[in-house]
Amino acid sequence: MSALCAMRKNQSLAIPFVALRGLHTTSAAHARPIPKKHIGVGRFRISKDRSIPLTYDEAKASFRIGEEKSWNTWNTSNLKDEGRQSRTVTEDQFIRNFIDGTWHNKQATDIVIKRRHNMIAIFMYILAPRDLQPVYFLTGYTEELLSCLLKCPVKLELQSLNKASDLTFKMI
Repeated sequence: MSALCAMRKNQSLAIPFVALRGLHTTSAAHARPIPKKHIGVGRFRISKDRSIPLTYDEAKASFRIGEEKSWNTWNTSNLKDEGRQSRTVTEDQFIRNFIDGTWHNKQATDIVIKRRHNMIAIFMYILAPRDLQPVYFLTGYTEELLSCLLKCPVKLELQSLNKASDLTFKMI
C-alpha cells in the first residue's frame, strides 16, 4: 500500500518502490575479487614437460562456470517451487552411467544433457568408427531404451572426431 501511495504522490515515478527493492545492477562475479588462496580447487596441475592435453571445458577454471564455460546439465528443476530436484539429478546420473556402459571407449568428451520441455537432449563427441552400422544401432538402442525407462522422448545428438586429440585446447 505504501508503494502505491508513493506513486500517487509523485506521478512521474514509473516503477513502484517494491519492484526496486530486489533490483541489482552489478554482477555478482565482478562485485569483489576472489582471493588467490581459494582458486586451487578443481584445477589441473601443470606437468614438467607439458604433455597433458586439456579440452576447452577442462582448461577453464571451475569457479568460472556460467561466465566462460557452461554447465554439463541444463534444467530448470532448481527454481523456486519445483518439486523434482532430486529426481532430475538421479536421472542425469543414470543417463551418464548408461551411456558410459553402452558407448564404452567410444566417447571423446563428457556428456551434455539438456532438458527441453518434456524432451531430453543428450550431446556428445564420439571417435569416428570405421563401420557406421554399430553407431546407428547404438544410437537407436540408447534413444529407445532411455525413452522407455525415463518415460519421455530422448534425442541423442552425436558429432564424430577422427582422433581424440582434435579436441585439445591447450597442453599443460
